Amino acid sequence: MTSVTNVAGMKHPSIQEESSSVSSVMEEFQDLVDIGEHATWLLSSAKPGFGVDQLRDESLSTFWQSDAPQPHTISIQFNKRYEIENILLYTDHKLDESYTPSKISIKAGTTFHDLEEIISTELEEPSGWINIPLNEQRRLKANLVQISIHSNHQNGRDTHLRQVKVLGKKCTIESQLKIPMFAQSELNMFNTIR
Repeated sequence: MTSVTNVAGMKHPSIQEESSSVSSVMEEFQDLVDIGEHATWLLSSAKPGFGVDQLRDESLSTFWQSDAPQPHTISIQFNKRYEIENILLYTDHKLDESYTPSKISIKAGTTFHDLEEIISTELEEPSGWINIPLNEQRRLKANLVQISIHSNHQNGRDTHLRQVKVLGKKCTIESQLKIPMFAQSELNMFNTIR
């Protein structure tokens, strides 16, 4: 069974600590990168001024706010298949209260027509970064990932999510070509023949 965890006990920081907090959570996943920048993001609904830009702006004080009946969805569509390892969500129950998600599911597939549910979980008053590993059972390669929010705490209608990160493996030329990496730069000069 896949476990959903808080990352390093991270809680909502003050405004001064905010920028280092987003980067510090990425330090926990050194071999992974945020591949969300390679995707097209689509929200089921959003209040004006509370859309994708706020969801992806690296600021924990801004948020996406939905503006329609549940379920609320975030669709993340890539132009090619990516191997997706984790999804990180940032929520803050203390600030958002009834806007905080309580039941979410994640689906993945090639298009909207063949989405399969990967994980469904319930969150209990989450505050901080929530790590949702997707690659524990089998390798997950997908063109489309959809995060669905089915219910909120205190039966809230609309939802707030402060940040979403989609993590995948770092893709380097060396890893694609299976070229060994040496610790010293002098040795790297001689690892291929022209």
